[in-house]
Amino acid sequence: MGFDADRVLVPVDGSDESARAAEYAVAIAERYDADLHALYVVAERTVRALESGSVTPDTTADETSAALAEVEELAAEAGVGVGMSTSAGFSTKRKLVHPGSVTLDTAEAVGADFIVVPRERAAGTAEVLEKVAEYVLLYASQPVLSV
Repeated sequence: MGFDADRVLVPVDGSDESARAAEYAVAIAERYDADLHALYVVAERTVRALESGSVTPDTTADETSAALAEVEELAAEAGVGVGMSTSAGFSTKRKLVHPGSVTLDTAEAVGADFIVVPRERAAGTAEVLEKVAEYVLLYASQPVLSV
């Protein structure tokens, strides 16, 4: 009995590292004739900036759309179906919101049976996806590829 996947989830944030993870996710989806779901995880600093008014929702929406469009383009080139969503990986109102938990919640909601996460960023640029990777590697019930 071999491995099979119907939907691959990849959390992204617009970074080079998440773009690389998306490339792997597309390749896996293509290999297993699976669909892809890209989840844009909004970082804590962005959530706080939105709440304080120092960043406009339009700016955030443009950044989110650009990151998801890159994934959509990769998927289209490979002939892979793609779904997309966005989730805040932080909340000042709900204590249990974490970038990793929203990723696993999305995996459950979309029926993902494989997850690809970016593991590391350049030194000194720790951000949301490291938190996703750590949490997902610890708690996911699905197979996880950390790139």
